[in-house]
Amino acid sequence: MKKKLSLTMAVVMSSLLVLSACGGRTESAPGPSASAAGTDKGGLKPYHMVMIFPSGVVPKDLPAVQDEMNKYLKEKINATIEIRPIDWGAWGNKTNLMFASNEQFDLMFTSSWLGLGQQVAKGQIIPLDDLMEKHGKGIKEVLDPAYVQGGKIDGKSYAVVTNKEFAATKGIVMRKDLVDKYKFDLSAVKELKDLEPIFETIKKNEPGMTPLQAKFDRTASTVLTGYGLFDMLGDGPGVLDRKSKELKVINLYETPEYMEYAKLMRKWFQAGYINKDAATQKDNESNAVKAGKAFAYAESMKPGFDMQETRNTGVPMVTVELTKPYTTTGDTTSAMFAIPNTSKDPERAMMFLNLLYTDKYLLNLLDWGVEGKHFVKKSDNIIDYPQGVEAKNVGYNLNLPWMFGNQLNSYLWTNEDPKLWEKYKAFNEGADKSIALGFVFNPEKVKNEIAAVNNAAQQYSAAINTGSLDPEQTIPQFNQKLKAAGLDKIIAEKQRQLTEWGKAQGK
Repeated sequence: MKKKLSLTMAVVMSSLLVLSACGGRTESAPGPSASAAGTDKGGLKPYHMVMIFPSGVVPKDLPAVQDEMNKYLKEKINATIEIRPIDWGAWGNKTNLMFASNEQFDLMFTSSWLGLGQQVAKGQIIPLDDLMEKHGKGIKEVLDPAYVQGGKIDGKSYAVVTNKEFAATKGIVMRKDLVDKYKFDLSAVKELKDLEPIFETIKKNEPGMTPLQAKFDRTASTVLTGYGLFDMLGDGPGVLDRKSKELKVINLYETPEYMEYAKLMRKWFQAGYINKDAATQKDNESNAVKAGKAFAYAESMKPGFDMQETRNTGVPMVTVELTKPYTTTGDTTSAMFAIPNTSKDPERAMMFLNLLYTDKYLLNLLDWGVEGKHFVKKSDNIIDYPQGVEAKNVGYNLNLPWMFGNQLNSYLWTNEDPKLWEKYKAFNEGADKSIALGFVFNPEKVKNEIAAVNNAAQQYSAAINTGSLDPEQTIPQFNQKLKAAGLDKIIAEKQRQLTEWGKAQGK
């Protein structure tokens, strides 16, 4: 998010695991027996699945990892799978084309911030309740029932939540070498504006390096919507003030906080702290750091996030948190998988999903790649790179463990806290909870207005959020466009549903 999301982003990251194709299997990698592979196991005919998800990279060793997965899946559910990462910037257009052409794919990533409600309203994804009851019992045993509710709309489950952290704190990720070089005191950074002297130092002393890398994000901003000030309440405009004690839906773009944020971004953009192409740039910010062209970027965070981003960028990174952890329905549904209506065998797709929550070997194969080639085990749950391999040159660097199945079954790296999963639990328990936690907005009645509002957002929000335009002139124009597109109708519908939900909850 990415979780994207916003601090906004979404946005969110992770990788894969198994064993070399020519070596024998070890205890940690049970494989198919020669007699069973390729047969109609349990009466199941062979089936080829396609799984799609957004990713910043397509690892060069993906085919090798996929081959190992398929050896295993033939034994388990007599199926094979094509793993198809799609660039974050192309995700919306690509998936829309796949639905329009009725192309077969069986599993797709979704989330509260990536169109779950719209996908349900359009009939693009199917209800999962019966499938989970029949083939997803392992999922139901792993997930807290309260989090299963997040994938429900009008009482039906449409997506399965990844078992991971269910809160977020917002902040900035920075290159550790430059933090150390200039002796930045990160303990003095309490809010966004405190970063200004740091960015000024980088701008003056590191030629060719962008202090704060940002990208196009129509749904959020470089730092604000994920900045932890609001509960976004699902699709479309209309948010809940985190400080509010009442279930009142307001227009984010008319709040004083949004104007204040936009003015700061404008100041930073004019000072050269933000990349000039931010309003049109769709590449992941971490790639600019990896290329040596950027110092920092904004993200939603969780325990161990600095190590996650170190793997993403290939250089040591440090983080500064700017908010206290906050849990909304959007956070509990920030990473999910759904079964699209294009699947020819939804039951097999659910069987595969169930394995990602119950089968540690398969999950880590998807997360981290082939054992001995992409990682080596240091202990039962700790891994490292093989000799001669590092984050910059590893052939399988998907690095998206937060996206798949039961992340608490994912191996940890030697530079990560061995008690990270216990810290995830404490993180979830210690977070502030939105008063609307559990509310899921159904956009069906205003889906046309949401589409029109999104078109207006395409024109304005990225430029405002990245400081490319003067907010005092542009935000009023933006709000006019939003109202003309149906903003008030959307907010009224969201308020109606939220009020009804609140009454049912005794709020």
